[in-house]
Amino acid sequence: MSSNTWRQPTGDGDIPSGTGQATSSASTPTGGATAAVHESRRSARRFWSARRIPAAIVALLSVAGIGLLLYDVVSVRADRPGMSWRRRLAEELATRPLHDVWMTVGAAVAMALGLWLFLLAVTPGLRRVLPMRQPTGIPRAGEVHAGLDRHAAALNLRDRAVRVSGVQSARVDFGRRKVKARAQAHFRDLNEVHADLDAALSEAVTNLGLARKPTLDLRVRRPKKG
Repeated sequence: MSSNTWRQPTGDGDIPSGTGQATSSASTPTGGATAAVHESRRSARRFWSARRIPAAIVALLSVAGIGLLLYDVVSVRADRPGMSWRRRLAEELATRPLHDVWMTVGAAVAMALGLWLFLLAVTPGLRRVLPMRQPTGIPRAGEVHAGLDRHAAALNLRDRAVRVSGVQSARVDFGRRKVKARAQAHFRDLNEVHADLDAALSEAVTNLGLARKPTLDLRVRRPKKG
């Protein structure tokens, strides 16, 4: 894994992350679990959400609609008049033209609901959980599917950042493909703080053991006066 970081344009006194090499545990063994775990060649699987709430809503609406329609059909078969709403609906559908406003609105709503359900069916969801890489050379390791919460990963990096000498405060936003770190240095040279912070965060990101290592976008600035 490369420990290079993404280059950002300079501005507002920030020191952006550069392309220099940083000390990383991916190239030098550090002992423990990090040295024993190797990156798997297989692509990591995303965690799929159970979608319990949308599934429950669709199921309840389907049961209610089918049950009401079945009751009306049974009533008609028993020589009783059908429900007035069904007769009115059948009359409106038979007489209203396709370019009618309500027909267009109803079709648009039905299409939007169908598209929403389709997206729920084909997307994994659970964007807060980052898949971790699977170890190789260990029996039955493929049966283990581990993940790391993005908020927990951000807290880990923030705690690592504030331990760097010269860093007064830090904020970390952990995305699926990029980690945005913003730090304020109240003493030491900004270049030195940036270099130490870049090395520390790059090593921390590597040690998280994620299946896809995100790029690091780091900026260091002085606290605002006043």
